[in-house]
Amino acid sequence: MAAPKKGRRPAGAPGRPGRALALILIAMVALTGGMFWSGHVTPRLGIDLAGGTSITLKAKSEPGKPDAVNETNMNTAVGIIERRVNGLGVSEAEVQTQGKDNIIVNIPKGSNDESAREQVGTTAQLYFRPVLTYTAGTPTPAATPSPNATAGGKDDKSTPPATPSAGATTQGRAVTDGLKKDETPDPTGSASKSPDKSGKPSATPSADPEISALQKRFEALDCTKETERSRAGENVKPEDPTIACGKNNGGEWEKYILGPAEVNGKDVDDASAQLDTQRGGGWKVNMEFTDGGSKKFNKITGKLSQQQPPQNQFAIVLDGEVVSAPSVNQALSANAEISGSFTQESAQELANILSYGALPLSFNEETVTTVTAALGGEQLKAGLIAGAIGLALVVIYLLAYYRGLAFVAIVSLVVSAILTYTIMTLLGPGIGFALNLPAVCGAIVAIGITADSFIVYFERIRDEIRDGRTLKPAVERAWPRARRTIMVSDFVSFLAAAVLFVVTVGKVQGFAFTLGLTTLLDVVVVFLFTKPLMTLLARTKFFGQGHPWSGLDPKRLGVQPPLRRTRRIAAPIDPKEA
Repeated sequence: MAAPKKGRRPAGAPGRPGRALALILIAMVALTGGMFWSGHVTPRLGIDLAGGTSITLKAKSEPGKPDAVNETNMNTAVGIIERRVNGLGVSEAEVQTQGKDNIIVNIPKGSNDESAREQVGTTAQLYFRPVLTYTAGTPTPAATPSPNATAGGKDDKSTPPATPSAGATTQGRAVTDGLKKDETPDPTGSASKSPDKSGKPSATPSADPEISALQKRFEALDCTKETERSRAGENVKPEDPTIACGKNNGGEWEKYILGPAEVNGKDVDDASAQLDTQRGGGWKVNMEFTDGGSKKFNKITGKLSQQQPPQNQFAIVLDGEVVSAPSVNQALSANAEISGSFTQESAQELANILSYGALPLSFNEETVTTVTAALGGEQLKAGLIAGAIGLALVVIYLLAYYRGLAFVAIVSLVVSAILTYTIMTLLGPGIGFALNLPAVCGAIVAIGITADSFIVYFERIRDEIRDGRTLKPAVERAWPRARRTIMVSDFVSFLAAAVLFVVTVGKVQGFAFTLGLTTLLDVVVVFLFTKPLMTLLARTKFFGQGHPWSGLDPKRLGVQPPLRRTRRIAAPIDPKEA
């Protein structure tokens, strides 16, 4: 008989159960500690449990732009939609991609659901407005602005040039002509639509009450507050002047008075981010306008190029916020470029905004689900009751059939529950995972999957005992065969969960994610807890000697005592008879 190779444990020999149990105990303590340290001790609830509105948007390709649906544009769309929703005062809204062409928007209950739904998925208004004046983004009630810092109203379309308020600086990015220049720019005119007969803006301030109200709003505006930024340009028509907020190159908020819109986002045909090799290798944004947009852009840049700072700037206004305010040096036509302190990311973002008119993609509203908080609470309660009933039935079955072995199964289920709960809680702030009703169903289904793994192992141990082995070797010899069966079963469950997660969107993915997570945890628990625990219990008198309540009693398992053949001893032969 060949001796086992050196360094290899013989088949059926016990491993090191204490090391495995210590490892899983450390993992449980670390996850629990991380949960309390993060400040989140309960899983994040989905819209169907907490109440609110869930909207699924599906991106669609634009004609002539088959590659528009890509990761960059999807992430840009997520950022724009999130800014819109949060601008309405919505708190803790969730906007995230799912798959390659879907965006899920979850709006909690109590928010402005209707207004948020109107803005989600729609292409925002993008305008090019002349800058009349700007200053620091904080309120300036004590400042006395120049009378030229007002903008024309509906009755008086003339827009006098503004003198920057105290502390104002010219922060716009330089705009230079691109591939084609207009040889005959209009040198006259102001930043408004209606200059006077001399071609120069009127310096006489208007007494229009709307203008006075605009000036007061500008002075009181605090751009450092998100609620005020979102309300600054609310319900403003393109042909009316407005106030807005924007960040300069240093990341500081500034507030603007802007003239009527001269060009809108639909006039931009395309825009792209490119390396600016002529200016030290920075990044720039190239713009191409439509035929109609080219004429409008040529007209407004011809006017602005004749003005003094900051009236030679035009603001690119997206959703009422200034995303860029470049200055104009000369009249521009169909092509232009915006250069300045761009990074690759900021240049690509601005190019996407300009090219696609705010949202880089068009979306179809696939599903809209509205759940009240009361209904969500009832669903959660019903799900927890269903899970408790299922768990109770499993425990009753284990106690009735496996007796003492039920202790191993119950403790293993508790360990699996602790790992599942802590991981789900940490995934909330980590990746935005929200526990919805399908996810709860996935966790309930996982109870049966985990219990099935225990049953497979227990039955293999019983088969070994029926073959006449004692418990210690039975536990070790049963493990290799049980392990293969458990791995195959869990692999099939995980594969099904992975396929379901990939091919579905929305709430069904919650079920698939939870099912896949609990399946992986089942493998961890069986390998690092159930098997080592059985190895230790096999050394105890209660289990090792097959107590009737241990679930491993040889008599209850139908093991027959070994047949002992008796030898008949021949009677001694009497010598006399011989």
